[in-house]
Formats: sequence, C-alpha cells, structure tokens
Amino acid sequence: MTNLTKLPSWADNDNIFAVVETPRGSSCKLEFDPKLGVFALAKPLMAGLTYPYDWGFIPSTKAEDGDPLDVLIRANLSRCCATLPADRHSRSRAEEKGQVRAKRPHFCGAGPVTARNEIKDIRNLPSHARDDLEQFFRATNALENKELKFLGWHGPNRATKTIKRLAR
Repeated sequence: MTNLTKLPSWADNDNIFAVVETPRGSSCKLEFDPKLGVFALAKPLMAGLTYPYDWGFIPSTKAEDGDPLDVLIRANLSRCCATLPADRHSRSRAEEKGQVRAKRPHFCGAGPVTARNEIKDIRNLPSHARDDLEQFFRATNALENKELKFLGWHGPNRATKTIKRLAR
C-alpha cells in the first residue's frame, strides 16, 4: 500500500489533501501505520461516544509532536479512509498538560458546497457547535487522564500559514 503520510499536502494553491483515518460515526480511533501500510486501532472511545466528523491528517506535514497535522473534516457525507481535497480550513489551539497542541485540530469543510458546509471559518460556527467540539475532544482524552485547555479558535489565514510552515 502507498505510504499515505508521503502524499502531497497541497492539491493546488487553495486546497489541501487529507487522509481520513477515522470516519464520522466511528466509536474507536483509527491511525494509519506507515510501516505496515494499514489502518490500525489506536483506541476505543468511551461507551456512547462517536466521532462527529471525519478525522485524519494532512499528509507530508510534521507537527511539533512529530506526527502529521490532525484534520477534522466537516462535510455532508462521511468519507471512507481515502484522500480528498479540502478547500476551507481553520484551526483551534489546545493545551494538554502544559504542552500546546497546535495540531488539534485543523477544521475543513470539504466536498460540494451545501448549506451545511458553507462555513469557511470555524469561528463562524455557532458557539454551541464549537463548545460541542471542545467537549468531544475532552471526552476522547478522559480515559487517558489527559486534561485539555482550549486556547482559542483561529481562522483560515493562520491555518494556511501553519500548514505551509509544517509541510515537509
């Protein structure tokens, strides 16, 4: 299998590629293992908790922790574990036990433009939707005794600069 971490980060000047590891609705986190070329179980989520959106990474990037940048894809349809161009992105910053986790997550609206994914900037999501995302991230870390502190939400310009800076 192709090493999906080595695919290009950018499809063109405005669109990034994303590899979906964990599809929306999944009750466990999957991760791509480049050595084996497969998607493997990373961790189960708490009972009743499922991913609200597709989750994966931006290939050919390297975040401060050594992993590719995470990406959350907000789209009408769940994607399978594949790559896709994503045309809108923003980012949040969170702190995990004193360590800034700037990679968590990049937010993308992807696919055909519809009423649901016309939001180009995560800061334009209703506050309850951002709160729900923050609660989801806290809940996914609860079983690992990790405490998250959110440091804010940033728009597409900062996300684009971050992706370009961390692209290999």
